Amino acid sequence: MMDRVPILKIGAVLLVSIQIDLEDQTVLALQEDLADRITRTGARGVIIDITAVDVVDSFIGRMFATIAAMSRLMDAETVVVGMRPAVAITLVELGLSLGGVRTALDLEKGMRLLGVAVPGADGR
Repeated sequence: MMDRVPILKIGAVLLVSIQIDLEDQTVLALQEDLADRITRTGARGVIIDITAVDVVDSFIGRMFATIAAMSRLMDAETVVVGMRPAVAITLVELGLSLGGVRTALDLEKGMRLLGVAVPGADGR
């Protein structure tokens, strides 16, 4: 049985928190699940939290770009949050600029980028 990445709905935003090792099949299932959820919920934004991701390869890097392009076609914007320095360095070394993918340091900043009010945020 393949692990699936959970997709949570927070208002008009879908939160994808990647807490497992990303196998190719898991990534492909995530793309399908996310497209389905965007369609069913009418979400305007997608946040992919990769705080727990230590290692990326070119397949996973392209997956972020693919999800962002797919979401954009479905009228939802994607923000990747929680990228570790080592992951950023690897993506640059692989020549993956993740065109069209906005990034933020943490979930709160990612929500703000999408114009979502953050409960309890003090508005700094």
